[in-house]
Amino acid sequence: MNYKNAGVDIEAGYESVELMKKYVKQTTRPEVMGGIGGFSGAFDLSAIKNMEDPVLLSGTDGVGTKIKLAFLLDKHDTVGIDCVAMCVNDVACAGGEPLFFLDYIACGKNYPEKIATIVKGVAEGCKLSDCALVGGETAEHPGLMPEDEYDLAGFSVGVCEKKDLIDGSTIKAGDVLIGVASSGVHSNGFSLVRKIFDMTKESLNTYYDELGKTLGEALIEPTRIYVHMMKSVKNAGVKVKGCSHITGGGFYENVPRMLPEGKRAVIEKNSYEVPAIFKLMQKKGQIDDQMMYNTYNMGLGMVLCVDPADVDKTLEAVKASGETPYVVGKIEDGEKGVTLC
Repeated sequence: MNYKNAGVDIEAGYESVELMKKYVKQTTRPEVMGGIGGFSGAFDLSAIKNMEDPVLLSGTDGVGTKIKLAFLLDKHDTVGIDCVAMCVNDVACAGGEPLFFLDYIACGKNYPEKIATIVKGVAEGCKLSDCALVGGETAEHPGLMPEDEYDLAGFSVGVCEKKDLIDGSTIKAGDVLIGVASSGVHSNGFSLVRKIFDMTKESLNTYYDELGKTLGEALIEPTRIYVHMMKSVKNAGVKVKGCSHITGGGFYENVPRMLPEGKRAVIEKNSYEVPAIFKLMQKKGQIDDQMMYNTYNMGLGMVLCVDPADVDKTLEAVKASGETPYVVGKIEDGEKGVTLC
């Protein structure tokens, strides 16, 4: 009897590490110390000494049941982007610059090429956010999960000056809300998505004219990463007063998280075009508006709150970063929360 007979292939683990090294190397920043394979990821923080009042920020998340879509499509090179996005967007939302990322992959059986493909996606997400992939873990769990399945999670650490923290404390009535377009469903609400659609290879490969692509292509589209966008707005001299990353819980849960007591966000639903994938989901699933906006981003991955005087600068900075902005509402006095009209 040996470990391999018990279902854990140590040699496959070694092979996975070798295959993923080239992807990890692509994310290296000057501060990264050492290479992949150590017991911990080392990151030189000397530059922080030059900051006036540095604050470390962190974010952790997974991909959720969107993973099931990757299984069905046998497409594993984008869910890593989702995983990174869910973490670094939260760090950026608070005004931080993501520094490094670590991932965790649990699998029923270690197929080295598949694991390397997953990590390739993680590395791509890190490159899109200027974040170093400094380590991770691949755990083989025979008997706990099916051999062909895996789960993926991770976390990121970032930094910002204390004075640059975005905490919503200065939000006042009359401030303007700017929404930034999402790339689609992102990585939230897939338990409901899987109830709406018949999740088979045939249905996922069905082409929809209104989508301009197959259903699977629309749903697997990775989460948008907003790190460069937030940097662009900051570099334009705009002080973002509040920022909400629209994830699970949609508008009703996430927008109030950036608000101080006594302030209410009013968002106009017709201020931007809701993407076709959400319209298709709502129609096919016979889902009411409240549930859609309480589950999905509905086409806006982030909502920023800025002073009215900064609206034009913010719009230009968002566009300069390659993202699409919309003026979607305003702040009013009232009970803390959000009104969709």
